[in-house]
Amino acid sequence: MSKVSEVCKHVRSKNAGPFWITLDLSFPDRTSFERYSGAAQLQPKSISKLYDVDAALIKVFPVPELLVLKISYPRRRPQAGSLERDMHGGQQYVRLLDVDLTATQ
Repeated sequence: MSKVSEVCKHVRSKNAGPFWITLDLSFPDRTSFERYSGAAQLQPKSISKLYDVDAALIKVFPVPELLVLKISYPRRRPQAGSLERDMHGGQQYVRLLDVDLTATQ
C-alpha cells in the first residue's frame, strides 16, 4: 500500500461553487493513474467517512486524458457562512494525503 502523498504528483482542493468542494489528484504517469484512481479508498463510501458527507452525494470524475481524478462533495456549510473555516476550500485536501491506497491492478 502507498499513501496518496507518495502516489500523486499533486493533490489540491478548491471551491466548486459556494456549496461544493473538489479534490484534484494528479498522477505522475498512466501506470499510476490506472493502478490507483479506482482504489476503494478514493470511492464515495471511503470519502464519505473521511469528510463526514453522505456517500450518495459524492461525485467521482476520472479524467484519464489528464491523469487526474476529481472528487466533489458538498460543503457542510455554504461558503462565506458565519462559521466558515476554509473560505476557498484550499485546506481540505490535507486529510487525504495520508490515506493508504490499494492498487486496483
